[in-house]
Amino acid sequence: MLDLGFVRGNLEVVEAKLRARGADPAALLGDFRALDQSRRQAITQSEQLKARRNELSQQVGALKKAGQDATAVMEETRALKEKLDELDKAAAEFDEKMRLALSRVPNLTRDEVPTGKSEADNPTIKTWGEKKSYDFAPKPHWELGAELGILDLDRATKLSGARFAVYMGQGAKLERALINFMLDLHTDKQGYTEVLPPFMVNSKSLYGTGQLPKFADDLFRCSDADAACAAKGEFKDNDHWLIPTAEVPVTNLYRDEILDEARLPICLTAYTPCFRAEAGAAGKDTRGIIRQHQFQKVEMVKFVKPEDSEAEHEKLTRNAEEILELLELPYRRVLLCTGDTGFSAAKTFDLEVWLPGQGLYREISSCSNFDAFQSRRANIRYRAAGPKSKPEFVHTLNGSGLAVGRTWVAIVENYQQADGSVIVPTALRPYLGGLERIEKQK
Repeated sequence: MLDLGFVRGNLEVVEAKLRARGADPAALLGDFRALDQSRRQAITQSEQLKARRNELSQQVGALKKAGQDATAVMEETRALKEKLDELDKAAAEFDEKMRLALSRVPNLTRDEVPTGKSEADNPTIKTWGEKKSYDFAPKPHWELGAELGILDLDRATKLSGARFAVYMGQGAKLERALINFMLDLHTDKQGYTEVLPPFMVNSKSLYGTGQLPKFADDLFRCSDADAACAAKGEFKDNDHWLIPTAEVPVTNLYRDEILDEARLPICLTAYTPCFRAEAGAAGKDTRGIIRQHQFQKVEMVKFVKPEDSEAEHEKLTRNAEEILELLELPYRRVLLCTGDTGFSAAKTFDLEVWLPGQGLYREISSCSNFDAFQSRRANIRYRAAGPKSKPEFVHTLNGSGLAVGRTWVAIVENYQQADGSVIVPTALRPYLGGLERIEKQK
């Protein structure tokens, strides 16, 4: 969430940043100016009445001390109290309306983020690896998977409907091997601490990372979760939603806490399944396993001091790139433009892996710096050393390290052979018992 004081003092800047995102400031902020003015008026009137109440209290004391009747003054004091209660209530209501308005406003992108409308406007920052050449027409993963007997989308549809997958045999082992490979790299070499969080969270957790209230329709909720309440900014402690990413539970580990400066940066990694309704993705990526209702992902999350967040963002992105390089998968890094940057992010690098079977690059990791946007919503702060230091909001970062299913896709498509088999990348063979090639299942 944006800082209320900053928005009040820099409303024109905020509106310009929102327009750069392709958003309508009036639609998002509504009558923010009018609400703010009404709130200020209520507070000013309250302060004036409190001053008058103090004067009257002194008069009551003086009258009683002089043995005079103070009834009229006391009556005016009681009337003032009722009016003060009304003004305080009104100011609190204006505050809540402004808070709810801000809860729907996206983060402000950093100045270095290029202005643009869509992914077509994302500049490429770097390209790594050579695209493999084939003396045959490379196939997409859904054909290869079916022919090898390692991916069964038809039976998944029978079980659960569209946008689900069943991995079979060596296909299932490949998925599991990728999870372990990623976690081992993050923890043993890159310095992350592994976390295994719950796969269901409450509304407050989803609010903290920015999924609620705006994106309720893109989430799967349990019967005890009330989407209507979430839309109004009313969040319960004991309701449940399926997580769309490990970012949600891992970031909220420190919700409403003050961390010691000496602990920062905190670097965590987690494997979880992810569940997404994909309400806004109707008709997109209907073939294969690029866009699923359930998929596996390994996530990286960081809590850092504000002055370190830019450097830590670069480091986190490199941590994701290292996986692709070890697996020898060609990729490129792009910087998302204003119109393509996610709701909570201030700056995002996307890593896109080359898929020869489809002849295109596809996103395999988004590495984002959220500045204090999430920590302000989740109330995650840190205190610098020293007795008089005041708590400050941390900066949060996260990135996929990596999306497991899409890495599975990239390996199958990039390492396919003319006979339909798939070579196992060298770095992954120890996790598959030395297996060098995936062949048709018997």
